[in-house]
Amino acid sequence: MSIARRIDRRILAPVGLAVVLAACGGGEIVTAFPSAPPSGAIGLDQVRLQLQWVPQAQFAGYFAAVEQGFFEANGIEVTIVAGGPEVIPQQVGSAPNGPEFTVSWVPKVLEARDGARSDLVNIAQVFQRTGTLSVSWRESAITSPADFRDRLVGVWDFGNELEVTAGTRKVGLEPGDDFELMPISDVAPLLSRQVDVAQAMIYNEYARILETVNPETDRLYQPTDLNVINWVDEGTAMLQDALFARASWLEQPGSEDIAIRFLEASFQGWIYCRANPVDCIDYTIDAGATIGGGATLGAGHQAWMLNEVNALIWPSPDGIGTMDPAKWRHTVEVLLEAGIIGGEPSPEAYRTDLAAAALAGITEDSAGPAFQKGVVEIREGGN
Repeated sequence: MSIARRIDRRILAPVGLAVVLAACGGGEIVTAFPSAPPSGAIGLDQVRLQLQWVPQAQFAGYFAAVEQGFFEANGIEVTIVAGGPEVIPQQVGSAPNGPEFTVSWVPKVLEARDGARSDLVNIAQVFQRTGTLSVSWRESAITSPADFRDRLVGVWDFGNELEVTAGTRKVGLEPGDDFELMPISDVAPLLSRQVDVAQAMIYNEYARILETVNPETDRLYQPTDLNVINWVDEGTAMLQDALFARASWLEQPGSEDIAIRFLEASFQGWIYCRANPVDCIDYTIDAGATIGGGATLGAGHQAWMLNEVNALIWPSPDGIGTMDPAKWRHTVEVLLEAGIIGGEPSPEAYRTDLAAAALAGITEDSAGPAFQKGVVEIREGGN
């Protein structure tokens, strides 16, 4: 059975199932999630995985774990739920009837925990590096956060903007006072010159700019047309894609065992995508076409994305999913210095034992020390 048919019937739920709304009064989280995972194959534990965004190669390892049978071999059937512009994964994952597992960025989960709005626990740090950029046109002369003064700055909101916010506060600029923020969900506002600078991931929006034809030259835009601020260089890049689970769910009998098996299969999926990127691009395109949202991103763009995403994961010196305490500490210090959280996260905000147990069951190379990022050709429209 093809992944498209299998996903259509039991793997991916529609985007609408994951929409979260905050009530205007008490801030109550409302979701359309069913109170339990849907029933499926007899003998398999049913769980849900909430994605941070629409199906794309950022999540290819999970699609591969489905297609290659890693979840099933570990006694699990997964319903993968798409994210999108109106989905706030740290809220969805925190809901009492929410998914068992959530892909989200560490800073926004720590912000939610700091406000007592979440009991999400980081159980596997999948991305070892971060890929957030802020991109502007060469003629704008925006080459550092200090140049944001009096500019219109495009960011993704709902906690995705925290690296940018921390970076501007580091140079003494306050959003709303010294410059204006504009929520965006793609690079169209930059391409149309509605914003002066726009947040862009190295694995997604940056490439989408380069896949666009410059009307003045009738050629694709070139890196030389752009100024790029890398938030790693500015010191405010923070830990990104990780797998989270609710502490309240993990406390239930049998949940830790399910989590270990889920992580083992997920890690195997990412290991497969390291060695077989072409297959994983196909799995991603099938998933995007089935669920919607991601179907507009072509094979060329997905190839770029997976190449860059693999470079954010590999090498993982201590094994995929392992937390580097120094990187955790850096993320916490950036949040504290920027005033985004008011105090130290509790020690329970992340745990390493589940990922370690999952890695113990994997015989393949789980560290990827020899990984080398490939070269992917930019194609018009990402085709």
